[in-house]
Amino acid sequence: MRKREVHEIAEAPSGIHCLDMIHRRGFFHSVAGLGVAAARAQAAAEDDRQYWLRQLTRIADPVLENLAAGTLKRNMPVECAGGRLEERRRYTHLEAIGRLLAGIAPWLELELETGWEAGAERDLQQRYRDLARAALGHATDPASPDFLNFDEGSQPLVDCGFLAQAVLRAPGQLWTKLDTETRKNLAAALAASRAIAPPANNWLMFAAMVEATLAHVGERWDQARVDNAIRQHQQWYLGDGVYGDGPRFHWDYYNSFVIQPMLLDVLRTIGAHSQRWRNLEADTLKRAERYAAIQERSISPEGAFPAVGRSITYRTGALQLLAQMALLGSLAAPLTGPRVRGALTAVMRRLLEAPGTFDEHGWLTIGFCGHQPHLGEDYISTGSLYLCSTVLLPLGLPPADPFWQGPADDWTSRRLWRGEDAPADHSI
Repeated sequence: MRKREVHEIAEAPSGIHCLDMIHRRGFFHSVAGLGVAAARAQAAAEDDRQYWLRQLTRIADPVLENLAAGTLKRNMPVECAGGRLEERRRYTHLEAIGRLLAGIAPWLELELETGWEAGAERDLQQRYRDLARAALGHATDPASPDFLNFDEGSQPLVDCGFLAQAVLRAPGQLWTKLDTETRKNLAAALAASRAIAPPANNWLMFAAMVEATLAHVGERWDQARVDNAIRQHQQWYLGDGVYGDGPRFHWDYYNSFVIQPMLLDVLRTIGAHSQRWRNLEADTLKRAERYAAIQERSISPEGAFPAVGRSITYRTGALQLLAQMALLGSLAAPLTGPRVRGALTAVMRRLLEAPGTFDEHGWLTIGFCGHQPHLGEDYISTGSLYLCSTVLLPLGLPPADPFWQGPADDWTSRRLWRGEDAPADHSI
């Protein structure tokens, strides 16, 4: 047996992932117990939405339950494949909460319609809203055992960016409804990341995201960090929906992990505070629509996609932009919500259900399809992996949205590989 070059510390107690299991089981049993007429009318949509919610709870529970209790540092195992374990322990906990919340924030913010059919999901949602706010309280409180590192080293800028994006995606739940002290602490934590100078690559977007979010919540913000990020990425646009990560093209998924989702969110926000970049919104959206269409075409008939480039252990996070364009209702024809839903569900089934994806206590492990620790670069650790949650962005659409209605549709490659005719694909 090959010796693993992997370090693990701080094993979680076996019961930690089972906290509140009765509540979650009750939710899914209540869904199964819907009236026959309602169940028949919404069967296909409910099947997929409930599956997505199961993935959300599975991914989120260990992180949110522990951080809300002030036990994340004590109980989260830290796996690191590159021999930099002690260094990554300084950053991994902020990675976990920032990336997780960036993915589930639209669902936390969604106001579900009233009615008994939605009651079970509303109850589940309220539980996660409460956990998220308690988690932010511990994360930003200097007196908490789970006070996180927001400014030492360079990595915290990245995950302040993801945390800020979460706040921007759910300002009502992750800002307005925080208590006064936590809002003060959170603003100070995000602002502390200004001590970190971003290199000339996708990291510029993390700095811009922090400032755009601070502007949105009424805090003092640094326009220069926003301007620099937007200006540079306009210069790095390469054509046909693709930006360079810096001046050169990298064949990886950073257009989807970071660049385009954050460009969209920054531009959609900052126009209320500065008119300088408003003329870029339409072109940026068109480019994102094209890149999302390419992503949809890259999903094979079996629900796989190319495992190419660095950070592939972010798993389903590679498809964040496709998920975000569905959330925004900006899928370019012939894409539809049910088609993208079918594709993303197939990918989740392939990656999140692969044996070894979660350890025995429910924490994510390093890998792409299962536990593959040697796929992790030296900056990858347990917390990094929670970017996979960004595939869940469409849960921010209500159950009545066309994305969730009716049976899931076949996606492009599935149609083409069975011989179906279709219009030719073209660049923009």
